[in-house]
Amino acid sequence: MELTAEQTRFYESLDDMGRDERDKVLCAARECVKNTGFNYTMSLINGKYKMTILYTIAEFGTIRTNEMQRYIADISFKTLSLNLKELEKDGLINRKEYSQVPPKVEYSLTEKGRTLIPILNAMCAWGYVHRQR
Repeated sequence: MELTAEQTRFYESLDDMGRDERDKVLCAARECVKNTGFNYTMSLINGKYKMTILYTIAEFGTIRTNEMQRYIADISFKTLSLNLKELEKDGLINRKEYSQVPPKVEYSLTEKGRTLIPILNAMCAWGYVHRQR
């Protein structure tokens, strides 16, 4: 990837600065990342299983907890439950509870959650192309 003229000037100006001043500038640049859409997106899907859970719900549609745990073979029930609660709190999945015995709970993607699926599909395609065979 080639740097723009502006980026080149920025990095050249760092060479002219003292260490303390350069550290302040770079910290300020990192601070800007905190306020980006990228950082917000990562805050929602960060973690070992959240993207896998979202992708599983997208692939299989409305799904129950035990069924999801079978599809994501190496996840514990506790970890799955915690991640589902966080995804629900963030508005990415719906949780529908049926009052019956035994209890039945189903999960599906919200409209907001569905907007992440093209990103996950692109990641899947990237992995397919770049995975060593």
